[in-house]
Amino acid sequence: MSRCDFKIVLLGSEHVGKTSLVLRFVNCRFNSGTPYQNTIGAAFCAKTMQSNGKDLNIGIWDTAGSERYEAMTRMYYRGAHAAIICYDPCCAASWARLRHWLAELRTVEEDCKVYLCGTKKDLLDSNSTREVPEDIVATYSQGLNGHYLTSSKTGENVEELFQKIVDDCVADRELMRKVEESRVQLDKEQEKDKRYCLC
Repeated sequence: MSRCDFKIVLLGSEHVGKTSLVLRFVNCRFNSGTPYQNTIGAAFCAKTMQSNGKDLNIGIWDTAGSERYEAMTRMYYRGAHAAIICYDPCCAASWARLRHWLAELRTVEEDCKVYLCGTKKDLLDSNSTREVPEDIVATYSQGLNGHYLTSSKTGENVEELFQKIVDDCVADRELMRKVEESRVQLDKEQEKDKRYCLC
């Protein structure tokens, strides 16, 4: 994949399931038997999606949730077109940090589209205790671009979340104008490289 049309960053506290969400979306799998490992800095994945008859390449940056990596992860917000802020509905502490992640993002990318993602829906469905009230989530998400409850284990609402993001980006005329300009510029550079190639 030679280019990324849209950059998406994932934010949220450690243990909320950001990496599992990305792996479910990109590779259609869930590693229930793999021991937990902290993401250090950020991990990158890419996938081609379709929206409005167009093929679009999206780059996804899964950032570290640990406080000790915060200074490092901020640099990955730059240039993001959309952000998914994850929280665990069964963990009030992950919700308490949500405002922090949003504030951090806005200092770097003020116009980034923001989506809330409640992870581990399968645990809620199996009668785990909800610690983040639905009415609070509904109120907070009103000023953002959307809210989804997802399960990386079952795949529920994962594809829908990313499709909504891509559809919203495609509907943004100014953003699509920049994407088309980037594509033209990249094509020119690749053509130039071919002319000067000595192989």
